[in-house]
Amino acid sequence: MDVRYINPFIEAVQSLFRTTLGADVLIGKPALKDKNTPRSEISALIGFSGGAAGHVGLCFSKTSAVRIASRFAKEEIALGSPDLADALGEMANVVAGQAKAKMDGMGIAISLPRVLAGDHIPQVSSSRVPILVLLCDSQLGRFNVEVCMELNRQKAAEPHAEVATA
Repeated sequence: MDVRYINPFIEAVQSLFRTTLGADVLIGKPALKDKNTPRSEISALIGFSGGAAGHVGLCFSKTSAVRIASRFAKEEIALGSPDLADALGEMANVVAGQAKAKMDGMGIAISLPRVLAGDHIPQVSSSRVPILVLLCDSQLGRFNVEVCMELNRQKAAEPHAEVATA
């Protein structure tokens, strides 16, 4: 994993929470996803390719997803409402746009986000491509930022610094 491709997403999540949601988010130390990682019930996934390929997931419990999406939409959103996936997808789109701007010149293409719920969410990584998990706490609820990435050795340069945490 290369922090040059991770930090822009983390910084974008922090910015989204601070500026749009009016909430601070504390991001914990990175760890590898395993069977003890809190189960995600709803995830907004952002795919990327180029110097690195993979995805970043904003992963929520149902309760946190409803609280966070409702704050984002500035109205109450019920669990099961199509507005929930729309709001989470738009939040992921904001994160993707901010991250992409910070990676200008790095040869990264970012896909449109997709929202998955229930049994459609992969829960444990393979041994081939581990998933990095950052546990996050905010006034609106807990969630995870999960990063699954493979470097394209021909396009990626040497890694820099550390993963940004609060």
